[in-house]
Order: sequence, then structure tokens, then C-alpha cells
Amino acid sequence: MSSVSSKDQTEESPQAWSWSKRLTLSLPIFVILIALLSSVSNATAVPWNNDPIDQSIETVDSDTSVKFANPSKVTLAKRGTYSITERHATIDVKQKSTGDTQHIHILIREPKGASGKLPGVVFMHGAGYGTAEDSFGDVASDLSSAGFVSAVIDKPVWNTSDANRDYPASAKAYDQVIDYLRELENVDSSTVGIYATSESTWISSYLLQSDHKVAFQILLSPMVHSPRHSLGFLAAQDFAMVGANPGYQSIVRRLFSADLDLFGLHNLDIDTLKPAAYAIPTFVAYGSKDVMTAQVDGAQTIMKLAHEADNWNVTIRNYPLANHVLRLGDEAQTNTPLVDSYENDMVDWAVGITHDLKQTTQLVTGATIKQSIAVPFDLRSRPTLTVYMLVIHAASLIFILATMLMWIVALVRKTRALIRRDSGHVLGFTHGFGEILVLITGTTLATLVLFFSGLAQVVYAVVKLVWGGAPATAGMIYWSWPVIQIVSTLVVWAWSRVFARLIEVASMRGLLRMPTMALIRGLIGHRQTRAKPPGASKSEVQPVIAYTRFGKALFVNTTIAMFCVLLLFAFWGLFIY
Repeated sequence: MSSVSSKDQTEESPQAWSWSKRLTLSLPIFVILIALLSSVSNATAVPWNNDPIDQSIETVDSDTSVKFANPSKVTLAKRGTYSITERHATIDVKQKSTGDTQHIHILIREPKGASGKLPGVVFMHGAGYGTAEDSFGDVASDLSSAGFVSAVIDKPVWNTSDANRDYPASAKAYDQVIDYLRELENVDSSTVGIYATSESTWISSYLLQSDHKVAFQILLSPMVHSPRHSLGFLAAQDFAMVGANPGYQSIVRRLFSADLDLFGLHNLDIDTLKPAAYAIPTFVAYGSKDVMTAQVDGAQTIMKLAHEADNWNVTIRNYPLANHVLRLGDEAQTNTPLVDSYENDMVDWAVGITHDLKQTTQLVTGATIKQSIAVPFDLRSRPTLTVYMLVIHAASLIFILATMLMWIVALVRKTRALIRRDSGHVLGFTHGFGEILVLITGTTLATLVLFFSGLAQVVYAVVKLVWGGAPATAGMIYWSWPVIQIVSTLVVWAWSRVFARLIEVASMRGLLRMPTMALIRGLIGHRQTRAKPPGASKSEVQPVIAYTRFGKALFVNTTIAMFCVLLLFAFWGLFIY
């Protein structure tokens, strides 16, 4: 038998690399990947200026009561002066843009035994889907017991959701109810006002711009600025209050920079800051424990716009211990009472205003009005960021689902082969790529679960806070972010070792000397070699990644899916150190 040259021996029996050579290759791959992901994190970062922080408006008196000069000694009704009767009515309101009609139930409360023409008030719902029966029962009864005809309706929503609520159409619907009250025989059409809470103060702006005959308004925790700025403030402040890591808080900046106009949703940037929205006598009520409303910026904006409309009749009350809906304690619990004296103050103000009396108590009283951070007025829509966010999340979802389906198929094939005792190749991974792929994929997906679990903890703490619960201790809400960052970095290192292993095997097969396209075909395809895999004849081929096409497809698809996950992490800022 003739001897084999050293060159042939090298080709037939390629030597595995040493650990130092593998490390030398893995390091630059790791650096390149980290640099790429860090660049994405920094490119998608949204600047945010929280200054000025810890703003406050000092009130001139802690007493929140409202009193009026009454030189003519007019008899002024108080809360509880009259007993109440209830009756029901129904009107149809049409959404002009779609033509949809909603049958709206109206619950009307009237003071029993009150004579003459009475003032009226229409209640406007905040967020959610309130009905006439389950909303405003206490405050509507309060005003009716003081001589008002009150109307509470099913919230006009048609076929919309919180995301695409039709505010102009809602304003017209409420205005129909105002007109309904004005036409009642026992109502003075010139003294019908509105009671708006939270989200509905965006609607009331549209209403007052079109109906200049509304007599007064009571605003409970008004969301004065645009939804983008108001909700961005809410989320940022509450994330900070529950002790969330600044990394989680940066998610708020990216999220509220979305350009929802691309998806046909136009409510984030509605312009409701109009002088006409505050051109009538206005009573504003805040709670010092409200964690949703920018009270200092809101109060200053209301007074500024009211003065521009030549209205100096703006009364502001800030109640200690009260939450966003002026309740004491956790709003998630039933029968949570309204804060002490609010009901009397609000009723007394409305009675005095509808009698055209001059207020003698100070306009701004109660607890000091405070605000932790500024409203993010520099927040704006970013179309490019939004498109990238959509693409990377859609790609991650598609490839993850495809990968899961392929792994299910792989498991079925493996199980079938074991049952049949088939010793042939099922997936045919070579050079340990099968085991590596399972390990690294599991680690990457576990990190993804960890990320969403940490975010879910923060959201849960914020929701609990918003409903009036005590702020949660920071704990894992703070430390989970750096832990996820460390784990993500380790995952990137693991993937750099996988890519280094691919290059090692390609080098052993002589593929690195080929042109680029031939190299790619060699990595995911087959190449003729004299080396003999176990159970193969000399005429067979030996692959770099796997013997089967399904195995190669599984490897490529899984790698792409996991890289999309890393890009998703990068988008949300996990690679900003």
C-alpha cells in the first residue's frame, strides 16, 4: 500500500482548533455583535427632559369651602335639601364619520318639590365604558338634592375602543343630552352645565368650542394636555414612583414616541388647548394622592387659557389624601368614599354660580399642589422609529412562531424514529450544533420571558398605584433590569461562540478559501470530501451543519429568530450600559 502525503493527511484528518484560537476568534465576533446591538439601542433612544422637577403651587388657605356674597339674601339650596326622584329616557346619537347609531339610556334625577326653572348638569364619563346606572350615582344625587336636574348617560362609544375613541363625535353626543335637558319644562336652558372627569376633559374641550351656551363646568382631575403628553407624563411619573429601573422608564419614551397616525389612530396629538374650553366659570378639583394628573402644569395652563378668554372665574381645590377620582383609598375596592368636604364644596360652588353670585373665598385653596416632573412637551411622533419597531417586533414574532413549529415537527420526527428504532439521521446535526442550538435558543427565549416578566411586574405595580394602592417596594422592579442586561450580554457571548464554531468547521472543510457565495452554499449545503462520516460510503457527502435539509433549515431559521430577539432587546434599550 502506498503511503499518503502529509497534505492528503491534513485534508482527510483536519485538526480541531485549540481553545485559545477559538477564544481569539470569539472575542472580535462578540465585540462586533455588542457594538451592533448597542448602536441600535442608542439609535432608538428618545431624549426626555424631566426638568423642572418637584414643582408646586402654594395655596393661600387650607380650607376648601366655597362661599358667595349674597346681598339679596337669596335662599341657596344645600346638598341634601331635596329628596330625589329618578326617571329614564332614551335618545339616539349618530357617529357622523361612520353613520353608526347608539341608543343611549339617560338616567335623570330631579329634586322633588323644587319649583320654578331649575339648573341642569350633564355628566361626562372618563376612561372605560360607564353606563347611566353604574356611574356618578353619588355626585349626581348630590347636585340633584341641591336643586339641579342631572343627566347621566351610557358612555357614547359606538364601535370604538379606548385607542380610537371619537372625541368630536362624543362631544356632539353629550351636546344632544344638554339640548335634551334645555328643552325640559322644569329646566332653565341658560343654566345647564357639565361635570367632566379625567379623559372626558378632552371631549369637553370640543364641546365648549361648539356650544357657547354651556353655563359652567366642573372638572375632576382634568387631563389638560394632549393624550401623548398627558399619558407620557403619567407613565413616566408612575414608573419612577414604584421604583422602576430607569431602563424600564426609557421604554415609556420609546412607546409614546410612536406615530399612530400610520395605523389610522389620530387621538394622541389632538389639540384641545383652546381658550374657548375654559371661557366659562370653572371648578377644578384635584387630589393630592393623584398619580395620574400633571396638576401644576395643568392648573397653570387652565388659568392661562381662561384668562386669554377673559374668564377670571376659575376655582381650584386640591384635596389631601384623595386619589385621581377624589376617592379615599383603593378605587379597586367597592364603595370607596369621596374625600371629605368635596361633595359640599362642589355643590355649593355650582349653586352659587347658577345664581350669578360673587365668590368671596379664595380661588386656589386646599393642599399644596405638587408635581414631581415636567410634562414631556418635547415628546413627538417619530415615524422612522415606529416603522422599525413594527418591523422588528413582527419579524421576531414570525420567526419565533416558525421556529416553534419546526421544533415541534423535529420532536415528532425524533419520537417517531425512536419508536421505530430507526438509526438513520433525523435532523442530522454535526459537530455538536444540535445540542448547542437547543441550549442557546432556550437561554435566549428564557431571557425574553425574563424581560417581559420584569416589565409585567412594573406595570402591575403602576396599576395598583393608579387605583390608589400604596407604592410597591422597588426590589426586583429595579434590579431585574441590570440582571436582564447581564444575561443578554452572556447570550450574545454564547452566540459569538456559535458563529466562531461555524467558522472553525468551515475552515476545517476548506470553505474559507472559496468566494463568498460559495462559502455560504458550503455552510448550509454539502461539500464533497474524502472524509467518511459514520455509516457513510466514500461516495457520500459530509455537511458542515447537518446531514438533512430540515436540520439545516431549522438551524438557519432558529438563528435568525434569536437574532431578531436580540434586536428586539436592543430596540428597548437593553444594550445601553
